[in-house]
Amino acid sequence: MDDIHVAVLGTGGIGRRTLEVSQHKAGIVPVAACDRHGIAVDHGGLDVDELLEATEGNVASERTGDRERGSAESGAAIEAGERAGVKQTGENAGVVASEQGEPTETAIDDVIAESDAIDAVVIALPNLEHGFVPAVADRFVDADYSGVLVDVLKRSRVIGLLDEREERFEDAGITFVCGAGATPGFLTGAAALAAQSFVEVEAVEIRWGVGLKSGYEDNRGTVREDIAHLDGYDIDAARDMSDAEIETLLEERDGTLEFDDMDHADDVLLERAGICDAADVTVGGILDVRSDEKPTTTTVSVTGRTFDGERGTNTFQLDDATSMAANVNGPALGYLKAGVDRNRNDDYGVVGAAELMPGF
Repeated sequence: MDDIHVAVLGTGGIGRRTLEVSQHKAGIVPVAACDRHGIAVDHGGLDVDELLEATEGNVASERTGDRERGSAESGAAIEAGERAGVKQTGENAGVVASEQGEPTETAIDDVIAESDAIDAVVIALPNLEHGFVPAVADRFVDADYSGVLVDVLKRSRVIGLLDEREERFEDAGITFVCGAGATPGFLTGAAALAAQSFVEVEAVEIRWGVGLKSGYEDNRGTVREDIAHLDGYDIDAARDMSDAEIETLLEERDGTLEFDDMDHADDVLLERAGICDAADVTVGGILDVRSDEKPTTTTVSVTGRTFDGERGTNTFQLDDATSMAANVNGPALGYLKAGVDRNRNDDYGVVGAAELMPGF
């Protein structure tokens, strides 16, 4: 396969790790990166080390109280820099702190303007509104982009919004790989493989453990996204919390958040792949923002009945030494490779992690 020229939308925790891991994935060349402050483009390949070093700590939090984040208009508002606060170590915040960066108030549109030379786009933007990522995809379709879009953060209901756009993606020549991180993503694919022993799958349980010693400050989007899944919270509540309120919540819980029966797209992705009913899938986990050690071992358990009447459970575990970045961004770029292969073979539309084997 020829080199894959990649753009990364968003340089928070997920976006930064995508750029970092890309240096270890053969054939992947990051050529563009943006945040709400600016854009860096080099079609010969970005200097990823310089970009990451220059932007270390320059992560902007989102503006609170924005209830229209799912619309294209709200994307423009985010790009215009409306926010609660900024961590800043360089002369300017975000990408513009890099010598490769240029300030802009229309970052996504600027990436789209360069997209004729971009094979795939990783959408690493906050996903607190169901409609936000689909609205970003609409902007690429409207600009006649043809290529691959990959999203790593997804709730079950977002898959339906993407499926509604299937015909538009096919007409545009876009392959959209949805739910391509760890969960949904890597662990969804593991469940699909573990299910092959059975003729009937009764239950899939995914239980993850993540340690983030770098804390909320360096993982704002990820932590805020997870808070929406806590009992007593929802999308609106998590979106409207101030940074201080989130820090207080984390302090009250000793830096540990535990989740049960999360609204993760693993269920829909496994159902659309014919593995089991969505209702038979449960996802939960523990996040510790004060330790790099995982609070629990990440495990996928698939229980079912074999062709000869036996009932059993296949279990897949991730080693505790593997980091969140390794288990989110490594698979995301692997799914990206597989998506590009499909796209170059004129296979367009929406495809989920349970239907796609990532490329190494």
